[in-house]
Amino acid sequence: MTAVQGTAVDIPTRDGTADAYLVHPGDGVPRPAVLLYMDAFGLRPHLRSMADRLAAAGYTVLVPNVFYRHGRAPVVELPEFIDPAARPKIFESIGPIIRELTSDLAMRDAAAYLDWLAASPFTADGPVALTGYCMGARLAVLTAGTYPDRVAAAAGFHGGRLATETPDSPHLLAEHITAELYFGHADQDQSLPEEQIKRLDEALTAAGVRHRSEVYTGAHHGFTQADTAAYDSAADERHWQALLALLGRTF
Repeated sequence: MTAVQGTAVDIPTRDGTADAYLVHPGDGVPRPAVLLYMDAFGLRPHLRSMADRLAAAGYTVLVPNVFYRHGRAPVVELPEFIDPAARPKIFESIGPIIRELTSDLAMRDAAAYLDWLAASPFTADGPVALTGYCMGARLAVLTAGTYPDRVAAAAGFHGGRLATETPDSPHLLAEHITAELYFGHADQDQSLPEEQIKRLDEALTAAGVRHRSEVYTGAHHGFTQADTAAYDSAADERHWQALLALLGRTF
């Protein structure tokens, strides 16, 4: 594995400063960029370790704290291991923060993240790739549809609310997407019922978007997050294989 170098960085946005984690191969050579969108639990050691693994595969990876308007990470205090008993109290705090991050605000921030990556000496010229987890999968699809000329590939894993009936649903941007997309859905996931998976696939197919949508049998919402009770090691490794294959085809 390639040695990597990670550091905390600050990204100026129209609404303040977003703290983030940047990691890249230690040789300092510019590499294709990957913008990693966090899950609801936020920027924490496990997400940094995921970014490190991506960087070791040859990418420059940025993980922004998308909740920066509410403070630097960790915005909400978390236990080292998030078990089901801890979730209700955590979501009492996180829930309102998630709801305040509207699609418009998130996409305003996305421009700042993309601009910052484009200016980084560790980033190769050209479009970036995205990967997102839980709510981050939604942000990845929105970003791919809002900034199609800047995104070459996007992946989403155990995503929620990807094809709702609301006017800001990500699937409604399908006609604008030029990136190749990959989705790894959890079949034990109330946040993305079967009808939404079908609606998402139909919208992407109708728009001619290159995509693959797979349902991971037996996996639960959050299956890639090793610091939670939802973690599924087999599904997680499947996610890594699919994500690295997508990046390999793209770059």
